[in-house]
Amino acid sequence: MGTNGSTMLEPLRQGLPPVDPTAVSGSASCALPARFDAVRGARTFTRSTLAQWGLDERFDDVALVVSELVTNALRHALPDDSRPGGGGGEAELPPVRLHLMRWSTRLVCAVRDPSEDRPSGSFAPAETEQNCDLESGRGLFLVDSYSDSWGWHPLAGRLTGKVVWALFSLQD
Repeated sequence: MGTNGSTMLEPLRQGLPPVDPTAVSGSASCALPARFDAVRGARTFTRSTLAQWGLDERFDDVALVVSELVTNALRHALPDDSRPGGGGGEAELPPVRLHLMRWSTRLVCAVRDPSEDRPSGSFAPAETEQNCDLESGRGLFLVDSYSDSWGWHPLAGRLTGKVVWALFSLQD
């Protein structure tokens, strides 16, 4: 766990409405192993970070979104041999990282993964009847439903991959 994500998160900051730099209250990040039990670790990290920031009441919505973003990164963004159950050696795995950033009026959850592919899902809100039997594909629909906005940015510079983020407005 660490707090240095500024280089990786610059594209994310550029994609958000401007904020006063003095309003930044905190940031935290953690590396996640390529195992599905990393989702539980991501929720635990989110719970402790939100508690430190006095945002316990936001945990349920934020944890749901974090779970979906991390699951998507593990399921779709890792090379086939690095995915959970794919047979790759864990020491060679590209990192998946969870970043949480808090400003006075908003909270951002961002998950970095090594894929440059656009996030996508098979769940179409306009086709609810046809999608009722799907066992997966609803993740981005849930992210869209529980966060105030979400998006993604490819990484620049030395880093490859992308960041998928979700924004939550905080009430003062």
